[in-house]
Amino acid sequence: MIMNHKNIIADWMQSHENELIRTAGYIFHHPELAYQETLSSQYLADFLERNGFRIEKKTAGIDTAFTAEWGEGRPVLGFLAEYDALAELGHACGHNLLGTGAAAAACALKADMDAGHISGTIRVYGCPAEEIMSGKIIMNNHGVFDDLDVAVTWHPFDRNRVSNDIWQAQDIKNYTFHGVSAHASRSPENGRSALDAAELMNIGVNYLREHVPGDVRMHYAYVDNGLPANVVPDYARTNYFIRSSRRDRTDDASQRVDDCARGAAMMTGTTVDIELVTSCKEMKVNRVLTEIYYQAMTNIPTPEYTQEELDYAARISEEAGFANNGIYFTGLEPLEDEPVPISIGTDAAEVSHTVPLITISAATMCKGTPLHHWAAAKQAGMSIGQKGMLYAARCMAEGTKLLIEDSGNLRKAWDFHKNHIL
Repeated sequence: MIMNHKNIIADWMQSHENELIRTAGYIFHHPELAYQETLSSQYLADFLERNGFRIEKKTAGIDTAFTAEWGEGRPVLGFLAEYDALAELGHACGHNLLGTGAAAAACALKADMDAGHISGTIRVYGCPAEEIMSGKIIMNNHGVFDDLDVAVTWHPFDRNRVSNDIWQAQDIKNYTFHGVSAHASRSPENGRSALDAAELMNIGVNYLREHVPGDVRMHYAYVDNGLPANVVPDYARTNYFIRSSRRDRTDDASQRVDDCARGAAMMTGTTVDIELVTSCKEMKVNRVLTEIYYQAMTNIPTPEYTQEELDYAARISEEAGFANNGIYFTGLEPLEDEPVPISIGTDAAEVSHTVPLITISAATMCKGTPLHHWAAAKQAGMSIGQKGMLYAARCMAEGTKLLIEDSGNLRKAWDFHKNHIL
């Protein structure tokens, strides 16, 4: 059965390849930070509208979010698109490819369902601000995904696989210390340094690292207070990411970091405001979905690369010092027997606790390339990244088609979703 619909999806992908590459290229060359993705979201929404989707802007009250919809009735199939960039690095996480690939998968599936007179609703959610762990969490809290039968997404990486990964549970917090300003030389005794408090807090957290589980990560950055060194600073702020592969461990570490901040304020005669910027659970992996999408991916050829692309991968690997031993790309990786904890996070994890969610990964960069790296951005803007995007789009479309061919599949996915405990 898969061969009948595979050709329709593959034909749609092939006939729209140039348009998809242009779309990804436009977003790549117009990198926009979280909640500023005006051009990117509009360009992607316009692409979907041209391909027969109805567009609703400002989903969940977010200016740069949108919902594109086609069809009616059940099942309701949601594709999650992203398009925000990173400061300084641009699309070093490949979200120009991610958003375009998700939209392409929805359009290719639409073509197949339309041709086969298959009932159902396809939605593409334009999700801003993933890089600050925000957009999908706000949308999820507004109930945007509540009526989905399944959510589908992907992420650029350096390999092709079904993502059987437990992305981390995270807290993002700001710690703002308030003290008393004074001249740092003439009357330092009158000052109460907010900067001292911030530094003492960070020292406490660095000692805390020995006494938390091995998968806990706590990292921070100072936010500039704009004062010269000859002033006792009455203001200092740090931004913290606190995360692990389990929500209960993240909660414990987060509370202990709060205690470090309160203790530092007591030691320095200052006060501290603790702001929870955003919080999400760990990814809830759905075994039923991973097996179905893996089955679909085994029937789809992975990208082939020209000698020019291989030479480019060799040059960038040498320049960046990637330890790939000259093996730049490989085929589909096997599906692991158990979920794999990884040391990164995504706001899509929050959605995975609302509805069954599947993520796939595709090689949009050569092996050894890390995310949030200049080499990842370089490859996201050229043919290596584009080939990975087209492959991912076809995998998502054909995997979703395989999912809905048997009405029992969604029931099994939901049973796993409701009954599986992390």
